[in-house]
Amino acid sequence: MKKAVSGILASLLLAVSITGCGSQQAGGENKSEGTGGQQPAAPQQAAPQKGGKLTLYSPNAAEVNNPIIKEFQERTGIEVQLISGGTGELLKRVQAEAQNPLGDVFWAGGADSLEAYKKYFEPYKTKEYDNLSPQYVDKNNVWTPFAALPMIIMYNKELVKPGEEPKSWNDLLDAKWKGKIAFADPAKSGSSYTQLVTMLAANGKDEVGWDFVKKFVKNLDGKVLSGSGLVYKGVADKEFALGVTLEEAAQRYVEGGAKVGIIYPSEGTSAVPDGAAVIKGAKNMEQAKQFIDFLVGKDVQTLIQKEFKRRSVRKDAETMQGLPQTKDIKLVEYDFDFAASRKDENIKRFGKIVTGQE
Repeated sequence: MKKAVSGILASLLLAVSITGCGSQQAGGENKSEGTGGQQPAAPQQAAPQKGGKLTLYSPNAAEVNNPIIKEFQERTGIEVQLISGGTGELLKRVQAEAQNPLGDVFWAGGADSLEAYKKYFEPYKTKEYDNLSPQYVDKNNVWTPFAALPMIIMYNKELVKPGEEPKSWNDLLDAKWKGKIAFADPAKSGSSYTQLVTMLAANGKDEVGWDFVKKFVKNLDGKVLSGSGLVYKGVADKEFALGVTLEEAAQRYVEGGAKVGIIYPSEGTSAVPDGAAVIKGAKNMEQAKQFIDFLVGKDVQTLIQKEFKRRSVRKDAETMQGLPQTKDIKLVEYDFDFAASRKDENIKRFGKIVTGQE
């Protein structure tokens, strides 16, 4: 199945790239030259620099990374090295390497997580800035949005009886779900951290929200997963009845025929974008900026909607099929500054709750 999907993705990117779009058009006709970085005989005017290297740090799943990176290499001749891991793990790596950066771009991870580490990133205003929806962009251009990601409750239809599906965050506290809810460690998963802050926002700020979190953790029954990918896989594989996860992950299973469903909690959810950022002091700065522009270009943004079920951050994005429009999803008042400035504090408190210290 993965090979077939990869083939479809590569074909779609290739087809779109033939027509070109915006700043990504340059260099497309030299695609047959592969990644050797050879200059065309008659370079196009104002074409981006071709060739060179780029090191990416990314918590994205391989099925998302691989076709996009492959197309970027073929268009630009830039050789890409990919370092994968959890958002928290990779951000700590960026921090540890601050005096001698080994990476060039941090790609994906919730924008609130990137904001929390903003001193390690180089502000860059993408060439596609005017094509991006204002509600998703960073006013300081420390990070560039990649996709809007609503958080949802995913459920397995073979483990949850019709009519018994939870409708709200508060329904997750029902004793019948004890030990049956998949949730990732916010210290390791950027999306899980966004989910934590979303639940705090939906259930009252300060101690009222944390009281909800304590009850939620008790219902997890000690099962805090090491990565976000284990959540949707666990629900689809019937290891868990429910899971708090990303809309796009659940929707791909729905369209793939899995017996799972999606719930948008009645109290409201969030649609914080994940993002990409240039690492401060990057050794391949020009290549890093080219990659940022590539990610928010029309063709890649079309791809992520059609194949990955991620909501585009562009103004000219088409309406998603099979999903409610963003304007029709009830959203909480997500405190982005709180999420970013108090990330370490919030994660430590969650850890204390899990270990019974609070």
